Amino acid sequence: MADTPDFKMEDLEEMIDFLNPYIENHAEGSKERTGFTFAQIALLYIRDKVKKEDFEEYRKKFLPGYWPKFDIVQEFATREEADQWRASGKAKDRDRVKIAGKGHMVVEVNGKPFFIVVPLPEELNSPEWQDDSEDDSE
Repeated sequence: MADTPDFKMEDLEEMIDFLNPYIENHAEGSKERTGFTFAQIALLYIRDKVKKEDFEEYRKKFLPGYWPKFDIVQEFATREEADQWRASGKAKDRDRVKIAGKGHMVVEVNGKPFFIVVPLPEELNSPEWQDDSEDDSE
């Protein structure tokens, strides 16, 4: 994806509409539909809150490589090891970790750290993250 220095609000509208067929082509409740819907909601938020300038500055951090560069602060062989580390108080909000080879991030909710699944860029090419929705046309 090339950098687009002349990005306009109309481009944002086009991106919002661009997601519709991807949302509609995945089963209700699927991780793919949820992901595309979440992306569309994020774009709508940017548009509705008129955060285009903030968004444009943030977007430039990702291009031309597109994916942000995250440092993995810890790697764990098991979830149990990761949970012990998290409970030790060393985990900080937004820390990226690998648990059994899978990407996760620490998020703080009401002052308590939790892990959420945040796949690493290389994981997104694995069969687990590929389109596994059922196609009714076959």
